Amino acid sequence: MSTENWRTLQIDTIEPISVAGVNWRPLRRELGVEAFGVNAYTGNAGEQVVEEHTERGLKHEEIYVVLSGAAVFMLDGEQHDAPAGTVVHIPNTHVKRSAEATTDGTTVLAVGAPIGRPYTTSAWEWSFGAQKFRPTADHESALALLDEGLVHHPDNPSILYEIACWESAAGRPDDALVALNRAVAGDPRCAVWALEDDDLAGLRDLPGFPSP
Repeated sequence: MSTENWRTLQIDTIEPISVAGVNWRPLRRELGVEAFGVNAYTGNAGEQVVEEHTERGLKHEEIYVVLSGAAVFMLDGEQHDAPAGTVVHIPNTHVKRSAEATTDGTTVLAVGAPIGRPYTTSAWEWSFGAQKFRPTADHESALALLDEGLVHHPDNPSILYEIACWESAAGRPDDALVALNRAVAGDPRCAVWALEDDDLAGLRDLPGFPSP
């Protein structure tokens, strides 16, 4: 339910996107939240509900709330049980974090924003969002979404890398190489990732494929 002043929804009505080993429900994007990042992750026992990462790049202070089920959080190698109702606050952006559901029907809400500067939507949301088109191989819809991401984050290496993957899958190697080389110019690690990425296998013997 919604009006021009407020909106309510059930998290499980948001279609999950399987990406980075988790089932991501793009809550921020669905609601149009602009002041902070907020997303939900769902899983059954044994499934990841927070992918392993740090916030060194984005500098986001984060809070995770276990809304239902239960999870085990790993924080810099330390295990913490988190039944429903648990709040995990991680102000240190260098902490390596991840979480795994320990019961079926686990939902974790993640909230984050940078300290001391205005929030801007992270580039990874467009890269993650494009994955919803993988089951149907809808290359054009994925590329349209990624192009939208470039409007907000010009020359972002992660978005450009995803564009290269989708262009390659669409059978456009020349366009894929252009995007890939732009990605490598912004982040040389992309050249290393490209050597192992199945999406880019068809490009490796072509002139212009970047070397690490």
